[in-house]
Amino acid sequence: MGTDVDDLDPVRIRELFDLRSGMNEHSGAGYRDDPYPTWHRLRETGPVHRGTVHELTGYQGPAFFQGLPHPEREHFSVFDYAGCDAAFRDETLFVSSERTADGLDFEHGGRGADSSILYMNGKRHRTYRGLVQPSFVPPRAVWWIDNWIKQTVDALIDTFIGNGRADLNTEFCAAIPTLTITGSLGIPASQALDLRASMLPGRIDTAAFGRIVGPAVAARHENPTDDLLSVLVEAEFTDEDGVRHKLSDDEIMSFAYLLLVAGSGTTWKQMGITLAALLARPHVLDAVRDDRSLMRGAVEESLRWMPTDPMFSRFLARDTEFRGTFMPRGSVIHMCIGAANRDPLRWDSPDEYDPTRPGRSHLGFGRGPHVCLGTHVARAEMAVGIGALLDRLPNLRLDPDVEPPTFIGMYERGATEIPVVFG
Repeated sequence: MGTDVDDLDPVRIRELFDLRSGMNEHSGAGYRDDPYPTWHRLRETGPVHRGTVHELTGYQGPAFFQGLPHPEREHFSVFDYAGCDAAFRDETLFVSSERTADGLDFEHGGRGADSSILYMNGKRHRTYRGLVQPSFVPPRAVWWIDNWIKQTVDALIDTFIGNGRADLNTEFCAAIPTLTITGSLGIPASQALDLRASMLPGRIDTAAFGRIVGPAVAARHENPTDDLLSVLVEAEFTDEDGVRHKLSDDEIMSFAYLLLVAGSGTTWKQMGITLAALLARPHVLDAVRDDRSLMRGAVEESLRWMPTDPMFSRFLARDTEFRGTFMPRGSVIHMCIGAANRDPLRWDSPDEYDPTRPGRSHLGFGRGPHVCLGTHVARAEMAVGIGALLDRLPNLRLDPDVEPPTFIGMYERGATEIPVVFG
């Protein structure tokens, strides 16, 4: 199963994956400061504040994200670990769909785009999530690595290994999760960037998405193979009346959309954050190169220290007093996991990137019933990708003649270029 990375246009990759491009401005790409000092001050003055995270941080630019903008609703933001953890775990009070918060439908969430498992609750969410969960459990990581991740990683390194330098963010990190998830859904590399472009928030093109994914779904109906799309096509569940059902094509497309958005939209940024953190600390990079058992700590610490999506939202299903603040039903609750992951009540020296710190669970992948489905695949992509760079690029280091990486963005944080030299 080959990966034809030559089909990827490097100019288009930069347009789609450079956080400074106009295509990413919706999520607060114009924010260039370090938000953590402000988040520390907010957390110190109280775990919950009225308002959105970006407003409380002082950013007034565009910042549309999950749970935003909803100007007709009240907004509250939670900044401590205990509060964010509690909100993630309680799916009856902090619900995923505004329709559910308004008392219309707890189990089913919304309609249309809201039919995604992201907007389901309770038994229905567990049933639908359970259809694909087996493909994402830790033992299946080898399936992902052998079928898609490793060949993609090696093919990408082949494109620049002879140059002695590269921008690892767009030439490497961006393409790995994109090609991994599109490959698992039977989409050729030649269509991967078109598919990514069709799903950009604020620019969603459902017709283009359907033209690319629809034929792949039809092909798996005719000839199932050993891939994720075939899992969706062949999946069955039993309803409350004991009747067996297969997913409709619309439901399969909804699943594919979710997996593509999540699979290609976050891991590349988190891998870039991890690489930038390691390259800025050569002694830590050398330690990981010499002892690969430290790789897991390097990745987990990145997820704690700077999660690429530092905020997720829920809707309040009833009036409540939470962490000392009254919130009315229908309010939007924003869990600032970026702040929670640096709560000094849970971690010593929380602003330091230290892969050797004792492991404690973080909120980088969320928590509770809606914890990120692809956590183990994302971990595998980052570990395999960074490991291959260390194996194949001797003396890998930041390019001393170019500005080092900086971290930007409000609700989608990531590195700018990661310019390196090697050899």
